[in-house]
Amino acid sequence: MRLARSDDLAAIVALTEAAYAPYNAILDAPPIPVTEDYAPRIARGEVWLLEDGSEFAGLIVLERHEDHAMIFSVAVSPAFQGRKLGIRLLDFANEQARLWNLPEIRLYTNAKMERNIALYLAYGYRETGRRPNHYRPGWVLVDIAKPVNEASAA
Repeated sequence: MRLARSDDLAAIVALTEAAYAPYNAILDAPPIPVTEDYAPRIARGEVWLLEDGSEFAGLIVLERHEDHAMIFSVAVSPAFQGRKLGIRLLDFANEQARLWNLPEIRLYTNAKMERNIALYLAYGYRETGRRPNHYRPGWVLVDIAKPVNEASAA
């Protein structure tokens, strides 16, 4: 794992688009991480890349807040899916939150992304609520959280 650099921007965008592509049809629009401007996130040190040799296998976007870490995106390249790299990225988020002395990791996802929700729940996260997405009418967001000190179920 390493922090992303500004020259990684094109690869981050391409990996994110490829990883989230299956959800375009389910949501009738690109998921929020696909439309994100990653340059400011890279500059703030929020994007970490998982490398496999010379290729980017995955990435995680992790925001540091006063009382929690917020996962904005977890993306695994289609060429690397099925290798439990999503779990490895979640493990990284847990360890990073520990290093930051934060008690909780939070994230949100679209209610239609049922496979992702099931993964988070199996990993030890709990659903904390649902709310409308004011930027995308008709979309429902699922808020999910996990105490940092809890061991993962994986």
